[in-house]
Amino acid sequence: MTALDTAFAASAVLAVLGGLLAVVTRHVVHAALWLVVALLGVAGALLVLGAELVALVLVLVYVGAVVVLVLFALMLTRAPAGPDLAHAVGPWRAVGAGLLGLASAGLLASVLVPLADGSVDRAQVTTTQVAGELFGTWVWPFELLSLLLLAALVGALAVARGHRSRDPKAVP
Repeated sequence: MTALDTAFAASAVLAVLGGLLAVVTRHVVHAALWLVVALLGVAGALLVLGAELVALVLVLVYVGAVVVLVLFALMLTRAPAGPDLAHAVGPWRAVGAGLLGLASAGLLASVLVPLADGSVDRAQVTTTQVAGELFGTWVWPFELLSLLLLAALVGALAVARGHRSRDPKAVP
């Protein structure tokens, strides 16, 4: 086992544990922070695989924008920072969700495991080709995503301000 294999395994474990903890925690803020850990684990795996640009885009777009926007919206809307017991599900739903997750993982493994033995020809893709696709073909979807994030931020500000009373003597 090489150092790259060890680094890949460590980042994979970090991503899986971060994702699991993001799903099972009852604290909304903790879930967002565990999502950051999971995304950084995926970025580490991408770095080990040699996809530096994709790892950088993942960190900048998802960690730097989406998660920060989620945390900002939570702060502005005064969402409860404690456990969310109002949306707790029963044990049968939790078992069903776990079984559905295992079935999805099995389906994904059945598709990806045959790719690992090298029987499928894969084209070599360079960073220049990926950058050309991202900033050539896919530049407009990225711009639309940034507008969507801006609209969400403006909406969060509008929700946080609430309705102001016309009566100047009213207590806010």
